Amino acid sequence: MSLAEHFDAADDLHPIDLVEHIAEHHAWEFDRIHDDQIAMAVVGQWRTYAITLAWSAYDQTLRLICTFEMEPPAARMPALFETLNVINDRLWAGSFTWWDEQKMMVYRYGLVLAGDQVAGPDQVDTMINAAVGACEQYYPAIQLVTWADRTPADAVQVAIGGAYGRA
Repeated sequence: MSLAEHFDAADDLHPIDLVEHIAEHHAWEFDRIHDDQIAMAVVGQWRTYAITLAWSAYDQTLRLICTFEMEPPAARMPALFETLNVINDRLWAGSFTWWDEQKMMVYRYGLVLAGDQVAGPDQVDTMINAAVGACEQYYPAIQLVTWADRTPADAVQVAIGGAYGRA
Protein backbone atom coordinates (compact mmCIF):
# COMPACT_ATOMS: atom_id res chain seq x y z
CA MET A 1 0.00 0.00 0.00
CA SER A 2 1.42 3.38 -0.97
CA LEU A 3 1.62 6.23 1.47
CA ALA A 4 -0.86 8.17 -0.66
CA GLU A 5 -3.58 5.69 0.27
CA HIS A 6 -3.21 6.78 3.92
CA PHE A 7 -4.01 10.41 3.10
CA ASP A 8 -7.46 11.18 1.75
CA ALA A 9 -7.17 14.94 2.25
CA ALA A 10 -3.49 15.50 1.50
CA ASP A 11 -4.38 18.83 -0.15
CA ASP A 12 -5.40 20.19 3.26
CA LEU A 13 -2.17 19.16 5.00
CA HIS A 14 0.62 21.59 5.77
CA PRO A 15 3.87 20.18 4.28
CA ILE A 16 5.38 19.61 7.73
CA ASP A 17 2.18 17.90 8.94
CA LEU A 18 2.62 15.56 5.99
CA VAL A 19 6.24 14.88 6.95
CA GLU A 20 5.14 14.18 10.53
CA HIS A 21 2.62 11.59 9.31
CA ILE A 22 5.30 9.95 7.15
CA ALA A 23 7.69 9.81 10.13
CA GLU A 24 4.95 8.19 12.22
CA HIS A 25 4.23 5.71 9.41
CA HIS A 26 7.89 4.63 9.34
CA ALA A 27 8.23 4.77 13.16
CA TRP A 28 11.12 7.22 12.85
CA GLU A 29 12.01 9.26 15.92
CA PHE A 30 11.03 12.87 15.30
CA ASP A 31 10.56 16.22 17.00
CA ARG A 32 8.28 18.93 15.68
CA ILE A 33 10.58 21.90 16.32
CA HIS A 34 8.19 24.55 15.02
CA ASP A 35 5.04 24.73 12.91
CA ASP A 36 7.28 24.93 9.84
CA GLN A 37 10.10 22.57 10.88
CA ILE A 38 10.58 18.95 11.90
CA ALA A 39 13.70 16.96 12.80
CA MET A 40 13.99 13.19 12.72
CA ALA A 41 16.48 10.37 13.02
CA VAL A 42 16.61 7.75 10.27
CA VAL A 43 18.73 4.65 10.75
CA GLY A 44 20.78 3.63 7.74
CA GLN A 45 23.24 0.82 7.13
CA TRP A 46 26.30 2.96 7.92
CA ARG A 47 24.89 5.23 10.62
CA THR A 48 21.87 7.14 11.90
CA TYR A 49 21.20 10.29 9.90
CA ALA A 50 19.71 13.48 11.31
CA ILE A 51 17.12 14.83 8.88
CA THR A 52 15.46 18.21 9.14
CA LEU A 53 12.71 19.43 6.86
CA ALA A 54 11.58 23.05 6.91
CA TRP A 55 8.80 24.79 4.99
CA SER A 56 9.39 28.31 3.71
CA ALA A 57 6.08 29.90 2.74
CA TYR A 58 7.99 32.91 1.39
CA ASP A 59 9.52 30.98 -1.52
CA GLN A 60 7.20 27.94 -1.31
CA THR A 61 10.06 25.51 -0.80
CA LEU A 62 10.28 22.38 1.33
CA ARG A 63 13.94 22.21 2.35
CA LEU A 64 15.60 19.01 3.48
CA ILE A 65 18.98 18.63 5.13
CA CYS A 66 20.39 15.25 6.06
CA THR A 67 23.49 15.38 8.26
CA PHE A 68 26.02 13.16 9.92
CA GLU A 69 28.92 14.10 12.14
CA MET A 70 32.52 13.50 11.21
CA GLU A 71 35.89 14.98 12.08
CA PRO A 72 38.18 14.65 9.08
CA PRO A 73 41.86 15.41 9.59
CA ALA A 74 42.77 18.93 8.49
CA ALA A 75 45.33 17.58 6.04
CA ARG A 76 42.58 15.66 4.19
CA MET A 77 40.21 18.61 3.73
CA PRO A 78 41.34 19.46 0.18
CA ALA A 79 40.77 15.84 -0.85
CA LEU A 80 37.38 15.84 0.89
CA PHE A 81 36.30 18.96 -1.01
CA GLU A 82 37.47 17.42 -4.29
CA THR A 83 35.51 14.26 -3.44
CA LEU A 84 32.37 16.28 -2.77
CA ASN A 85 32.74 17.90 -6.22
CA VAL A 86 33.05 14.47 -7.85
CA ILE A 87 30.05 13.16 -5.92
CA ASN A 88 27.91 16.22 -6.66
CA ASP A 89 28.65 15.83 -10.38
CA ARG A 90 27.08 12.37 -10.17
CA LEU A 91 23.94 13.38 -8.27
CA TRP A 92 20.77 14.19 -10.20
CA ALA A 93 19.09 15.94 -7.28
CA GLY A 94 20.49 17.42 -4.10
CA SER A 95 24.10 18.03 -3.20
CA PHE A 96 26.64 17.46 -0.46
CA THR A 97 28.46 20.18 1.42
CA TRP A 98 30.70 20.36 4.48
CA TRP A 99 29.79 22.50 7.50
CA ASP A 100 33.16 23.03 9.15
CA GLU A 101 31.95 24.86 12.25
CA GLN A 102 29.50 22.09 13.15
CA LYS A 103 31.77 19.29 11.88
CA MET A 104 28.96 17.86 9.78
CA MET A 105 28.57 16.41 6.35
CA VAL A 106 25.33 17.70 4.84
CA TYR A 107 23.12 16.53 2.01
CA ARG A 108 20.71 19.30 0.94
CA TYR A 109 17.67 19.33 -1.29
CA GLY A 110 14.89 21.83 -1.91
CA LEU A 111 11.49 20.92 -3.32
CA VAL A 112 10.00 24.04 -4.90
CA LEU A 113 6.20 24.06 -4.77
CA ALA A 114 5.57 27.40 -6.49
CA GLY A 115 2.09 28.31 -7.62
CA ASP A 116 0.51 26.73 -4.54
CA GLN A 117 1.41 23.20 -5.61
CA VAL A 118 1.03 20.51 -2.98
CA ALA A 119 3.60 17.84 -2.19
CA GLY A 120 2.15 14.36 -2.07
CA PRO A 121 3.08 11.80 0.59
CA ASP A 122 4.85 9.51 -1.89
CA GLN A 123 6.84 12.48 -3.22
CA VAL A 124 8.00 13.55 0.27
CA ASP A 125 8.76 9.95 1.26
CA THR A 126 10.83 9.54 -1.91
CA MET A 127 12.67 12.79 -1.15
CA ILE A 128 13.63 11.55 2.34
CA ASN A 129 14.62 8.11 1.07
CA ALA A 130 16.69 9.65 -1.73
CA ALA A 131 18.61 11.73 0.82
CA VAL A 132 19.36 8.69 2.98
CA GLY A 133 20.19 6.70 -0.15
CA ALA A 134 22.71 9.29 -1.32
CA CYS A 135 24.34 9.38 2.11
CA GLU A 136 24.48 5.58 2.24
CA GLN A 137 25.90 5.34 -1.27
CA TYR A 138 28.70 7.86 -0.78
CA TYR A 139 29.51 7.41 2.91
CA PRO A 140 32.17 4.76 2.11
CA ALA A 141 33.84 7.05 -0.43
CA ILE A 142 33.95 9.92 2.05
CA GLN A 143 35.46 7.64 4.68
CA LEU A 144 38.05 6.24 2.26
CA VAL A 145 39.22 9.73 1.32
CA THR A 146 39.35 11.09 4.86
CA TRP A 147 40.74 8.08 6.72
CA ALA A 148 42.37 5.71 4.19
CA ASP A 149 44.18 8.35 2.11
CA ARG A 150 42.49 7.19 -1.08
CA THR A 151 42.23 9.58 -4.00
CA PRO A 152 38.78 11.07 -4.63
CA ALA A 153 38.46 9.34 -8.00
CA ASP A 154 39.46 5.98 -6.55
CA ALA A 155 37.18 6.35 -3.51
CA VAL A 156 34.13 7.26 -5.57
CA GLN A 157 34.76 4.29 -7.88
CA VAL A 158 34.46 1.89 -4.96
CA ALA A 159 31.34 3.58 -3.58
CA ILE A 160 28.38 1.26 -3.43
CA GLY A 161 26.67 1.11 -6.80
CA GLY A 162 23.29 1.81 -5.24
CA ALA A 163 21.67 1.64 -1.87
CA TYR A 164 18.96 -0.99 -1.62
CA GLY A 165 15.98 -1.29 0.65
CA ARG A 166 14.09 1.45 2.45
CA ALA A 167 15.22 3.88 5.08
